[in-house]
Amino acid sequence: MRKREGGHRSETAMRRDAQALRASQLYYVQHLTMESIARDLGTSRSTVSRLLTYARDAGMVTITITENERQAPETAAAIARLFGVRVHVVPTDGGLSEAQVLDRVAAQAALLVGSLVDSEMTIGVAWGSTMSAISRHLKRKPTHDSVVVQLNGSGNTQSSGIGYASEILHRFGTAFTARVEQFPVPTFFDRAETRALMWQERSVRRILDLHAHMGLAVFGLGTIGAEVPSHVYRGGYLTPRDIRGLRQQGVVGDIATVFFRADGDTEGIELNARSTGPTLDQLKSVPRRLCAVAGQSKVPALAAALNAGYITDLVVDEGAARHLVRHHERRAAQR
Repeated sequence: MRKREGGHRSETAMRRDAQALRASQLYYVQHLTMESIARDLGTSRSTVSRLLTYARDAGMVTITITENERQAPETAAAIARLFGVRVHVVPTDGGLSEAQVLDRVAAQAALLVGSLVDSEMTIGVAWGSTMSAISRHLKRKPTHDSVVVQLNGSGNTQSSGIGYASEILHRFGTAFTARVEQFPVPTFFDRAETRALMWQERSVRRILDLHAHMGLAVFGLGTIGAEVPSHVYRGGYLTPRDIRGLRQQGVVGDIATVFFRADGDTEGIELNARSTGPTLDQLKSVPRRLCAVAGQSKVPALAAALNAGYITDLVVDEGAARHLVRHHERRAAQR
């Protein structure tokens, strides 16, 4: 008979946790077969398989694949040498759509996020198509005294954007048992003067202070011409005039709605004075800056961000990785 008193977990649930933990220790540490573990637990092989799956989903087990320069595929090693970043190249083939490639990259990025998040850490989270995909793949890893903070506002003239951004933040907070702090401001203010005044408000200063103490920032790259368009370019955040202006100013991409050119420079880009994302110089002060990129259309933006030092950890699909190396070689030959 199951009992639940005073909010405590049932005996059945606690027994399942104990079995899952024992099965995981026997399988991953002692390297026993599932048949041997089934005999040890007095159960079936299929039950052992379910216990191991449960242990991974519950955060009892984390699986880390470590690549060093000698072990990594040639393309990953080349990127690491060229840009001085930690690289995870996701195997893909030519038959996948860009949406499918994004899902594979997001799954790998979610595993890496889990390995980087720790207790008493402030994690800055951007929003967008890539971040939404990553959030859906996060595995549970309980921490204590951690904070997930929104990097940039999500409101526009059509919507507050709170629902979209909060869903991403909620998944991060749930995965890491962290407090969630939203940033309830527009993505872009109409005037730079308005942002300057808002940045003096105590409620806003509290979020900006969290930004200043981040140990990890997680983001994708926005680009105007991506096959899977960045949310900021298709969600009513930018007018046709804004987009024309970005093209005229040589913008190749953005991080948390802060725009940069092919050389990584951000100076003089009008929209940046109205954006609510952290400046990219501020971003560079964060110890670990994880960027996930899917699709060859984002390579010019990725090359610019890498050359400028905005990224410390990169998850990228195989096709884009090869294209990135060729892009770098072409630009080097033109100098």
